[in-house]
Amino acid sequence: MSLRLSRNPTLLPLWQTAMPKKVVCAMSGGVDSSVAAALLKSQGFDVLGVFMKFWSETPKKGVADRWNKCCSPEAEERARLVAFHLGIPFYVFDFRKEFKKSVVDYFIREYKAGRTPNPCVVCNKDIKFGLLLKKALAIEADYIATGHYVQLKEGRLIKAKDKEKDQSYFLWQLSRKELKRCLFPLGDYTKTEVKKMANKFNLPVSSFIDSQEVCFVHTNLTDFLKKYIKQRPGNIIDGQGNIMGRHNGLASYTVGQRKGIDLPGGPFWVVKKDIKNNLLVVTKNEKDLLEKELFFQDENWISGKPSRLPMEVKAKIRYRSQSVSATVKKGNTVIFKKPQRAVTPGQSIVFYKGLELLGGGVIK
Repeated sequence: MSLRLSRNPTLLPLWQTAMPKKVVCAMSGGVDSSVAAALLKSQGFDVLGVFMKFWSETPKKGVADRWNKCCSPEAEERARLVAFHLGIPFYVFDFRKEFKKSVVDYFIREYKAGRTPNPCVVCNKDIKFGLLLKKALAIEADYIATGHYVQLKEGRLIKAKDKEKDQSYFLWQLSRKELKRCLFPLGDYTKTEVKKMANKFNLPVSSFIDSQEVCFVHTNLTDFLKKYIKQRPGNIIDGQGNIMGRHNGLASYTVGQRKGIDLPGGPFWVVKKDIKNNLLVVTKNEKDLLEKELFFQDENWISGKPSRLPMEVKAKIRYRSQSVSATVKKGNTVIFKKPQRAVTPGQSIVFYKGLELLGGGVIK
């Protein structure tokens, strides 16, 4: 196979060492992780492919009802075929128990408390860059690698070349200690380039479509949550406290939501969930969703806590939102230059300085 070497500076130290570095590459059977493994192999790394099994719902008879999208038997077979094609060892790690405890239970717990969780952030911290890294070090690997679109330069996380695919938002909970053991081969490529490389490498996954939903929710979110959270119907009110109708349980709603609010004379948007009084607060004025400031908790600063506050940053309050100018102040307060729509408790707020990911926190 002839293909140019990766432009990612993270890979340069390999050429300065006598022995190939051992890399455990997470492989899901998709295009991105498969190309990541192929690039590492073309660089001369000693690559071990690893497929991770995550939790899936099972009915009473014990037979899998629907498989987790990212670790179904079909996905495992694709990953295995890619590893065989590349001539690298292939292993399956069973993380179902740990995934259920760290990610799924957290997901349910947060919705039960009235917040909107971000399971991908927790999965990256606890499973992909936590448990997987621990396993990799136990077998004397030097690095772990994933198909995330993000760059790593001198211990700093940098946005990917492909700004539409950049996934740095989901990695704000990582530390420099973990990052020094990580490789991100795709950070310096666009998705279009990665697809072309999949074809050039003749990988058996080049037409595989990436999944965008929560991997362990197979129907819709409301139906999933009904299985684990007892729904308490209650009143829907407006900002003045007037009763507008009834809701079927607060877990089914999130701030900024418009669909699913069955009230005449709409549209209505969810402004707030009052868990204590079991009230859903709605508005017909979308401007009521705008917030000038927020508070955050459980913060993590990749390169250490800022020595001086206030600090000017670019901030994102959800993955698909734009980075906006903001000021981080003492007391874990963020003031936005322009009010932001639907600030949602439980979601992540992530801070950037230029293209560098500084860290983030959980919106309180």
